[in-house]
Amino acid sequence: MPPMPLDAVEAFARQAHAAQKDKAGRPYAEHLAAVAEGVRKRGGGDEQIAAAWLHDAVEDGAVTEEWLARADLPQRTKDIVLAVTKRAGEAPEAYAARILATPGALLVKEADLAHNSDPRRAVALDPATRERLRLKYARMRALLGLDAPAG
Repeated sequence: MPPMPLDAVEAFARQAHAAQKDKAGRPYAEHLAAVAEGVRKRGGGDEQIAAAWLHDAVEDGAVTEEWLARADLPQRTKDIVLAVTKRAGEAPEAYAARILATPGALLVKEADLAHNSDPRRAVALDPATRERLRLKYARMRALLGLDAPAG
C-alpha cells in the first residue's frame, strides 16, 4: 500500500489536534502548518514535511506509538516523529542526541524551534513564560549545534 499522501497527513494532523490550543491560545494546527512550511522552505522532502505535521502527535497524546507504527507512512517519517518526541523525565542532552542520530530529524526540530521562538508568537505570552521558553529553546538550539535564530 502506498504511503499516505501529504494532504491526507495534513488533514489527519489538523483533526487530531483540533481541540488543542498553543500557549498563546491560538489553534495548534497553526503551529503544525508553520513547522511543515519551515521544513519545506529549508529544503525538506515529503517524508520530513509529513513528520513536521505529526511532530507533536505522540507527545501530545493525539496518537499512540502503536498507531504510528501501523500508519501508512514511510519508515523515515515514523523515525523522525519518534526522534522529536520528548519523553517524560528525559534529559535535554539525550533528547538532542536522539535527534542528531536520526536522519532528517534535525531539520524538523530546527523548523519547530524557529516557530516556537518567533517573537510574534512570544509577544502574546506573559514575560515570565516568554523568558523561560526563550532560555529553553536557546539551550536546545545549542545542544543541536544550531545558530541562534535571526531576529
